Amino acid sequence: MDETVFQQYLSSKKIFQRNREILRPSYIPDELPHRREQINQLASILVTALRGDRPSNVLIFGKTGTGKTASVKYLGKEIRKADSEFNRVSYLYMNCEVVDTQYGVLQNIGNMFIEDFNDRIPFTGWSTERVYNILREKIDETNRVVILVLDEIDKLVYKSGDDVLYHLSRINDDLQNAKVSLIGISNDLKFTEFLDPRVKSRLGEEKMVFPPYNAEQLKDILNQRSNIAFYQGVIDPSVAPLCSALAAQEHGDARRALDLLRVAAEIAERNGDDKVTEAHVYKAKNKIELDCVTEAIRTLPTQSKLVLMSIILNEEKGEGRLTTGDVYETYRDLSHIVGVTVLTQRRITDLISELDMLGIIHARVKSFGRGGRTKEIESSVPRVETLKILEEDEILQSIKNYRPKNQTTLI
Repeated sequence: MDETVFQQYLSSKKIFQRNREILRPSYIPDELPHRREQINQLASILVTALRGDRPSNVLIFGKTGTGKTASVKYLGKEIRKADSEFNRVSYLYMNCEVVDTQYGVLQNIGNMFIEDFNDRIPFTGWSTERVYNILREKIDETNRVVILVLDEIDKLVYKSGDDVLYHLSRINDDLQNAKVSLIGISNDLKFTEFLDPRVKSRLGEEKMVFPPYNAEQLKDILNQRSNIAFYQGVIDPSVAPLCSALAAQEHGDARRALDLLRVAAEIAERNGDDKVTEAHVYKAKNKIELDCVTEAIRTLPTQSKLVLMSIILNEEKGEGRLTTGDVYETYRDLSHIVGVTVLTQRRITDLISELDMLGIIHARVKSFGRGGRTKEIESSVPRVETLKILEEDEILQSIKNYRPKNQTTLI
């Protein structure tokens, strides 16, 4: 067999014993460490469904990576096991970041109860009233309890308002046989302020808050997943505590800790190393942070990309701190070359502030007394990588070899 470019990687030492998906947030283990109290509290509310009655609606709050989704999905598995004989409970999960319109939510729920593909509610084209009526009829066909989990519920409210929640929270008034209970999950405590008071009181019959994990708890979570995912002895004992400490600094995010461990192991495996060490974790941290910045730069509007390019090119020339005037002069030249409308200096100052807010540059106001004020600007991202990302944009191809003129500052 001819040797391919993948051969060296296929023959390198394996670090992952089982599927690396075990280290992704979507994996639900058989036991969720440090969430027993929250799971028991939820179970005590939802047990009513197994008796054929409607449980209270629940709103669950907590920051990203505090185990909200994992706990709710875990309970879904448990309910299905407990209900396997009777089939009286339908447990449905929907992420409102993916489905974020009133029509989309009702269509998705309705289609979960329609088995014949030809009878399904179309992706678009019906009135919302018609979709709601079909959904209601389908749910009401048998005597059952439907538990509907709406994850990232705040995204739905901010984008589409609370009409769909109003319909769903009062659906029980229109049902003869079935009963519907809602579980809303959000990492934004304030979103309920945007709800109609009637929806707010119906949705929040019970409220729960998931606290962030501390470093010790994150370490237990990582150790539990490591034992399943990796070969024995390939993870240095100091790795889990380091990943936990780094994630605990950023509000106890278990997703962050799992990502660090997974990426560190992938880096070690790619390098053909026998063990995952602290050095791999620091490399993983830099890679994850760089990936976030890369994505932010890639999705910038063209005008912001031109401003960022002006800053980087001026810095490469290395003439000390940059002012808004320096950046604007280069920006103006670049805009002429690529054929883009030149914005005013005031608007460019706003774009500089936006880049500052994203953490891509650092801009601070410097006052010259009567001489006025300006911003001192410096980039806070790696220059070479940033230029490469900016040059991927077809519009900016023509300024690859541009170099700023030497500017003279008048005193």
